Formats: sequence, C-alpha cells, structure tokens
Amino acid sequence: MESGNCNLMIKVVVVEDNDTIREGLKVLIDGTAGYNCIASFPKCETMLKSLEKLNPDVLLMDIGLPGMNGIEGIKQAKKILPELTILVLTVYEENDLIFEALCAGACGYLVKKTPPSKLLEAINEAYNGGAPMSSHIARKVIDFFQQKKQTSPAGSQNILTPREREILSGLVEGNSFKAIADSSFISIETVRFHFRNIYKKLHVHSQSEAVAKAIKEGLV
Repeated sequence: MESGNCNLMIKVVVVEDNDTIREGLKVLIDGTAGYNCIASFPKCETMLKSLEKLNPDVLLMDIGLPGMNGIEGIKQAKKILPELTILVLTVYEENDLIFEALCAGACGYLVKKTPPSKLLEAINEAYNGGAPMSSHIARKVIDFFQQKKQTSPAGSQNILTPREREILSGLVEGNSFKAIADSSFISIETVRFHFRNIYKKLHVHSQSEAVAKAIKEGLV
C-alpha cells in the first residue's frame, strides 16, 4: 500500500500543544493525497474523550504536553483502542523518553524538525506495520532488553511456530512488514495475520511490546 494511492485514506489525529506546529501538521496531512487529518488537539484529555468515536489509523502524539503528558496519553489511548498505531512527536532524541513511549505502546517516533516528505513517509510506514525510528534508538531499545535478558521460561520457545519466530526476528532487527514479507516470500497480509497471532500468544498490543518480550524472554 503506497501513500499515493488515492483510494486509500490514512486517517490521522494530531495531539500537539504548539498551535503553529499543530496547524502546520494538519495542513500538510490534509494537503497530501491519501492522507486525512480528521482531528487535532492541544492536549491529551480532550483527545481521549473523542478517540473511540474518531477511530483514527494513526495517532501523532507530542510527548511534552500540558496536563497529562504524552506517555500517559499513549497508555490511555491504548486502553481505548488497543490496535491503534501511535507515533511520538519529539523535539529532541531524548532516549529515556522515547524508550518510555515505546514501552507504553508507541510504534516509533518523529523528531519535529523532520522534513515534510519524511514525516508523511513515516506515517505511511507506521500504518503499513513498520516502526519508524533511527537505528540509534532501535539499538538502544534492543541493548536495554538484552542487558535485562532473563532466562527463557520453560516452554516459552514452543509458544510460537518457527514461521512466527522468523517473522518476529525480522521485527527485532528493525525490518518493516514489507521487508519481512519479501524476505519470507509471503504477502504483507500474511505477515499481518502472523503478527495478530503473535500478539495474542504473547499477550501484547504493539510491535514495541512484542520486540521487548521477544528479547527479554529469549524467544528469538
């Protein structure tokens, strides 16, 4: 699925307290074929009240917000819509905050100075099952869990089929759904089907949680 496909409309909700940035994002998203900013909010509290009704494909969430911060907002949003794809907006690559956001259920992050074309690519990538983040941050996430790696519980390896472990390994390595599909000679839809099963078996709701659990429990 490409962002240029006008038959496909990616519905985006923006949460950003800076009026200029929020309006700029709305104009950019609405002005691009295949994207629709269905709502924008200056804070989490008002967004959460409307989230279920809006049911967006992607939520762009600022971390540093007045009132409820973005990380708590991510946790609450995931309780309302467990399958929601959330991208974090941040001013700096603040490792600890980004890591917290990924653990809360975000699938990736964007630095606010990201060029418009790259920002749209990241939204499209996240929508299609990717995890937009720099290799630097991805490596930190993996290193963190490897440092805390526990002995694999008896029988946990048997929870996942060999194909599911292969696909999960691809995600741990930072590959997108498309790259995993290509390397495994299967369709993106088949990859998504396997991921739904992986999420159920591991009792997780996001790619970052799946990666975290896979590394922590030695599943890959």
